[in-house]
Formats: sequence, C-alpha cells, structure tokens
Amino acid sequence: MLPELPPLPVLTRAEGEVIDAYLAVVDLVGRINPARAEQTYGGLRAAQALVSRATELRDALALMHRRGETEVHAATLARALRVLDGERRAARVSVPPPAVGEDAPPTAG
Repeated sequence: MLPELPPLPVLTRAEGEVIDAYLAVVDLVGRINPARAEQTYGGLRAAQALVSRATELRDALALMHRRGETEVHAATLARALRVLDGERRAARVSVPPPAVGEDAPPTAG
C-alpha cells in the first residue's frame, strides 16, 4: 500500500495551471538534458513539445497577472511542487555527479 501523500495546498485556478505547465516544462527539459539522455530521438521529441508547453506556462502567468494576482506565493507553490514530486522531476535537469572512478572537472576558485 502506498503512503498517503500530504494534501495539495489550496491554489487559485491560475496558480494550478502555472504549476502544471511549469512541471511539464521541467519534465521536457529533463528529457532533453544531454548529460542524462540515452538517445537523440527522445530529446528531439521533447524539444519539439517544449515550445507549446512553454507557451502554456506563459499564458498561465499572463492570466494570473491579468486577474490581479501580481504576487507569487512562493512558499505555497513550493509545497505544491513538493507534493507533485517536483524535486525529483527538477533534479533531472541538473548535471549528475561524476560516476565512481570518473575524474571530476577542476573547480574555479
């Protein structure tokens, strides 16, 4: 049996659309990430879909602004992202650590 997830915080409809569109963009960028990809075709398909998903994100943010929702309630939106597995999904966008035995690049400093 799966553990019970915490409830999603109360969001306006526009905030919910922003979260959904943002996570869709994050998922696509994660699929495009050349440090994690295995084949070019999946990255190509994700890049093609990215344009429409980014447009949905822009439209959701524009709707919030038109409705007078000019402030972003970051703590509430962060809770929603956590409930929707946003941390794991966003991690796919980053460069993975070096594999065991692989030399790490020199750091600036």
